[in-house]
Amino acid sequence: MSEAGLTVLIVEDEPIIRLTLADALEEAGYTVLEASNVLEAVAIIGKVTDISAVVTDIDMPGGLSGLDLVRMIDTCQEQMSVIVTSGGHAPDALDLPADVRFFSKPYHLDDIFFALRSSIAAKVKRKPKLGVRWAGLQFTHP
Repeated sequence: MSEAGLTVLIVEDEPIIRLTLADALEEAGYTVLEASNVLEAVAIIGKVTDISAVVTDIDMPGGLSGLDLVRMIDTCQEQMSVIVTSGGHAPDALDLPADVRFFSKPYHLDDIFFALRSSIAAKVKRKPKLGVRWAGLQFTHP
């Protein structure tokens, strides 16, 4: 799988962490979008239709957390892979969907790269064919 053409949204309120991750992902070939809080992320998700993955912190300003964003994505944007990071939460204390990856801060960029590649590839494999059901017949688009 090539990273070229894949879009990743980074949702992180700490500018240095966000910029460091964004630079590394861009160097790896990803198209990167950035948000400093959940409301900015939701606005971006509403406008950009080809986001492959979201990397989000949990604790952010603005009243909504990264966990709120994860729930929204799990409900409305199932095709997106999600990686959650946190410096203050333990993964076993969180109620995350089964396919969401969690990394404690500080994390290694190589771990994020590997998680992105594997989770995006898994979502692509599970992606259902587009189809239309009419009068009991199923028409699918390859």
